[in-house]
Amino acid sequence: MKNLSYLTLLIIFTGCMAKRNHISNKSEWISLFNGKDIKDWNVKIHHHQYHENYGNTFRVEDGIIRVSYDQYGDFNDQFGHLYYKTPFSNYHLKLKYRFVGQLQKGAPSYTLRNSGVMFHSQDPKTMPEAQDWPISIEMQFLGGLSDGRSRPTGNMCSPGTEIFYQGKLYPEHCLDSKSKTYDGDQWVSAELIVLGDSLIQHIINGDTVLKYSKPHIGGGVANGYDAKIKIDGKALKSGFIALQSEGQPVDFKDIFIKQL
Repeated sequence: MKNLSYLTLLIIFTGCMAKRNHISNKSEWISLFNGKDIKDWNVKIHHHQYHENYGNTFRVEDGIIRVSYDQYGDFNDQFGHLYYKTPFSNYHLKLKYRFVGQLQKGAPSYTLRNSGVMFHSQDPKTMPEAQDWPISIEMQFLGGLSDGRSRPTGNMCSPGTEIFYQGKLYPEHCLDSKSKTYDGDQWVSAELIVLGDSLIQHIINGDTVLKYSKPHIGGGVANGYDAKIKIDGKALKSGFIALQSEGQPVDFKDIFIKQL
């Protein structure tokens, strides 16, 4: 009986330790980018097949993921996204970005010093060549134009999706944050706290600049998608994370995630 009691206690103790370790591992920051390559990431660019990194758009140099267009001619609406290999649901994401260089010839004017990180995105494998934007939510990054005008970053845009803001369905495609304007090529720290289809928070350089809730499929803007994927009204509780390419050279680094 003593041996049995000891064994029972040992099993309980081991189980508790395993559970505690699982919680500990879950709450640790994990790097999504190894600083060397993008083998854990997948490319989808408008007008091209899944996995075709046209023009070496997404590349790694000096420990940075660079979005570049030096092998392009006219931009030709070749909007691209670099997706991490696995989806996430409840998490805290953080990264740094900076705008560099000039807008690519032929890129739409609204993409000047404009990029972002997409989340709760559809699987890129489900995107036809003709699809321009993934059905997703975007944390939009904008750079100041050095003209003295306000141009906030950490905004929300919603290709093929909708959100609730201040308790009501938000009717527009993009929603400005209350962030400061960041001119030049300085690194900006961006964080995203996502709790499934509940609360979402955008953080820029340590300041919470936007909060909203209830992301779901709906609305317009995304084009060329498979109709079976766009189920309007469906709650977005999880999905893929992607870095954006839409005509403006941009750098990304220090990409970490903590599952919540």
